[in-house]
Amino acid sequence: MINILTIEREYGTGAPYIARTVAEQLGWTVWDREITEEIARRLKCKAESVQKREERVDSVFYSLIKAFMRGSFETQTDASLELLDAEHLAALFEKVVLQIADKGKCVIVGRGAPWFLRDRDDAFHVFLYAPYSEKMRRVVEWGKSRKEAEELLATVDSERAAFVRKYYNKEWPDRYLYNMMLNVTMGDDAAVEAILSGIELANKVHASA
Repeated sequence: MINILTIEREYGTGAPYIARTVAEQLGWTVWDREITEEIARRLKCKAESVQKREERVDSVFYSLIKAFMRGSFETQTDASLELLDAEHLAALFEKVVLQIADKGKCVIVGRGAPWFLRDRDDAFHVFLYAPYSEKMRRVVEWGKSRKEAEELLATVDSERAAFVRKYYNKEWPDRYLYNMMLNVTMGDDAAVEAILSGIELANKVHASA
């Protein structure tokens, strides 16, 4: 039976709301910025350490890390991160995601979870996408200026893909990892319903196997 849901997404598709609503419907725990905060806790980090390290690492190297974290959640958070190096960060993502998955009944947003959990029969993987105009509308509604929204939409996904390619040696997104790919122009609630229906169908298939 499905015990884990992973949600990967393009920036601006409303994944935080969708993930949390699905989790509430299922009575599961959602892991989105909570993963970032857990990594920060493990690293015992302070915000100042990020600023200090920014000047000591390669600019391209650092921008990849920063962009990946910026795109990790689409709402604001005050979590601070001590980014020791990208390889360490990538390894921490995998370690934390696997530990969360082992507990079950969880919704995990991003962080390479579909790849890390690709061989698990109890995981259901979803990818959210939308046309540029829809993502622009959403990001502006979240309070960003149009200029900020344009910059975010132009960089977050491309830099996330670059991070995944560099540190996981995988293409992002890889459609073969997903059980379902959803265009969120149908609306967030419709997306939630579709995901829940997909999980229900997967459970029926498992039960009849």
